[in-house]
Amino acid sequence: MTATARKPENTAITAAVPKSGTVITINRRPVQGPNARKIAASIARNVIPPFVVLALLLGIWQVLCSGPGATLPPPSQVFQESYDLIAYPFFSYGTQDIGLGWRVLISLERVAYGFGLAAIAGVIMGAVIGQSVWAMRGLDPIFQVLRTVPPLAWLPLSLAAFQDSNPSAIFVIFITSIWPVIINTAVGVRNIPQDYRNVAQVLRLNQLEFFYKIMLPSAAPYIFTGLRIGIGLSWLAIVAAEMLTGGVGIGFFIWDAWNSSRLPDIIVALAYIGVVGFILDKLVAALGNVVTRGAGN
Repeated sequence: MTATARKPENTAITAAVPKSGTVITINRRPVQGPNARKIAASIARNVIPPFVVLALLLGIWQVLCSGPGATLPPPSQVFQESYDLIAYPFFSYGTQDIGLGWRVLISLERVAYGFGLAAIAGVIMGAVIGQSVWAMRGLDPIFQVLRTVPPLAWLPLSLAAFQDSNPSAIFVIFITSIWPVIINTAVGVRNIPQDYRNVAQVLRLNQLEFFYKIMLPSAAPYIFTGLRIGIGLSWLAIVAAEMLTGGVGIGFFIWDAWNSSRLPDIIVALAYIGVVGFILDKLVAALGNVVTRGAGN
């Protein structure tokens, strides 16, 4: 008997096997493409509510600040007087006359240095402290006290030590954001299951191998919780520090606008700060999701 093969449109593949002549039908599921309705529903759930709330808040703000005795400008005035800052964030007409986009990038560069050092030092110190019960008991109260010190309280000491505004601002970021990283990493290391430690002993892993193969993957959720808190504190610290140290960052822009009575510019700068802080938090959270998912596999 001759072999025949037949392929219906999208449902099944039918074939006659030589010699036996048995016909085998293999059902095949159609490949499903992206569901446009589900995507649209997801976008509607996540995008429309914030925009509705934002529109309501802007409307209330417009009504409350449009009267003759209002001390703050309404949104319409902010948009009119600060249109260049909103529409052109990367203009550059001189050393100090630059857009808010450039100022945010300058501040983010300082945050990258300070928070990067805090993340590395905090994870290492937290891992070491988490290995010792006595170190945890002795140092945790001190860390809890130091983490409550406001960022600006560190600024006079840093200026006295470094004699320069830029490293002083970086130090303020570092000393403000390192505590939640240390504390959360130490707690994560303390909560590593004993079975994991037993496996490390059986495999005869050295301290470096135990750190990379056991400790970091197990404590990753705690570590990234500390990093999310730390990045938020870093962004708060740099804005506060730049108000006093000067320069061209977003913090100094707000202080300079206040001295020049440019309230609309301050409001626009606050919007920039809020959006950038939100993005930083989501980036760290997304990185944490990727790392912890990989660790779980």
